[in-house]
Amino acid sequence: MPADTPLKVRILDTIRDVPAAQWDALVADGAPPFVRHAWLSAMEESGSATEDTGWAPHHLTLWRGRKLVAAAPAYLKFHSMGEYIYDFGWANAAAQLGVEYYPKLLVGGPLSPATVPRFLTAPGEDAALLRRALLQAAVETAQAQDCSGVHVLYPTDEEADFLEEAGLARRITLQFHWKNPGYQRYDDYLARFDSKRRNQLKRERAAAATQGIQLRTVRGADLTQEHAQRAYTFYTSTCERHAWGQVQLTPGFFERVFRDLPDTVEMVEAVKDGKVIAGAFNLATPERLYGRYWGCTEEHPFLHFNVCLYHSVDDCIRSGRKVFEPGAGGEHKVSRGFEPTAVHSAHLIFDKRLDKAVRSFLRMEHARLAPAVEEAERICGLKPWASNPAPGSTGT
Repeated sequence: MPADTPLKVRILDTIRDVPAAQWDALVADGAPPFVRHAWLSAMEESGSATEDTGWAPHHLTLWRGRKLVAAAPAYLKFHSMGEYIYDFGWANAAAQLGVEYYPKLLVGGPLSPATVPRFLTAPGEDAALLRRALLQAAVETAQAQDCSGVHVLYPTDEEADFLEEAGLARRITLQFHWKNPGYQRYDDYLARFDSKRRNQLKRERAAAATQGIQLRTVRGADLTQEHAQRAYTFYTSTCERHAWGQVQLTPGFFERVFRDLPDTVEMVEAVKDGKVIAGAFNLATPERLYGRYWGCTEEHPFLHFNVCLYHSVDDCIRSGRKVFEPGAGGEHKVSRGFEPTAVHSAHLIFDKRLDKAVRSFLRMEHARLAPAVEEAERICGLKPWASNPAPGSTGT
C-alpha cells in the first residue's frame, strides 16, 4: 500500500475486531505483554474489562486500506479504579465545578501499572506522523463521546515528551524498581547494603527455610490450568483481606492468560508440607520481570517479602534480567534496594477551569517530588556498584 494512501480512523469496541496477527505486528519484539492482543482479549473476553465493569473498550486504530498501521488501546472509563494514577481528587473538583468527570477516555491498559508503548506503529511507517494522528483521533472521539478529557497512562519517556509538546499536562509519579547493574550472584546484591541492613535482609530471607517453606518459580510448559486457578485464589484472597481491595479480574482472565501467553507468565509458589500456601502471578520478558498479584492462605513472618521480592530478585540475577518492576506502591520496597523510578502520564481536560486547576495541582505535586525522591534514595542507601566486589565483601 503506497505511503500516501489516506489514513482512515476506526474505533473498535472490542479487540476481536482486528486479527491478532495484525495487531501484534505493531508490537515490538521484547515488549511487555500488556499491549499484546492476547492480553487485551483476555481482559475483555473474561468480563474483566468491559462496559459493565467500567472499562468500555474504545481502541484507536489507523488503517491504510486494509492494512493496520497504528493503534492505541483505549477505554471509556466510568470510574478511576484500576488505573494507579490517582485522580479521585480531580473528580471531586469537577463535581464542585458542575463538570461531569465520567466518562473519560483512557489510553492505556486495564489494571496494568507498567510503562509500555501506548502508540503502536508499524515498522517502516512515519511514527511521529502516526502518533499525531492517533492523538488527534483520541481527542476527537473523546469529545464526540462527551468525555471530560483524555488521559494517557504509563507512556514511554519518548511518548511522554511528545504528549507534553502537544499540550497535554504531564504528570510524574514514582514507582520502585529493582535494577541489575551486572550482579553475578545474590551476594553481589546484598553487598551494596550496609552491615545492619544486609543482616536484616539475610534474616528475612532465611525465615522461609526455618518455617519449612520452599520457594519455586513455575514457568513455560510446567504451567497448567491448576496454576491459573491458584493465581485467582491468591489474587482474591489479597483483595478481600484489605478494605481498599476490589476484585476486578475473573477466573476466566487467569485461565486465558495462562493458556494464551505461556511465554510470559511466571508463578512463584511457596510450598509447606507439600501444600502451596502462597503465590505470586508475574509476567516476564527477557529483560524485565513484572510483579502483578500475590496472595496466601497461611500467614508467616516475611512470607510476602520472600514470595514477592527476594526470590524473584535472585531469579532475575540468575537469568540476567535487568529490571524487576513489582508494581504500584513501594514503602516496604525502598529499604530492600528498590530504587525510585519516574513513571509518566499525560492529561487533557476539556473544561478550561478544571484543566487550569489540574495543571496548578501538578506543578505543586512536581515541586514536592524531588524531596520525596531524595528521601527514598536515602532510605534505599545502596552503595555504588563495583563489578568485581572484593572477596568477602558481603560481610556477616
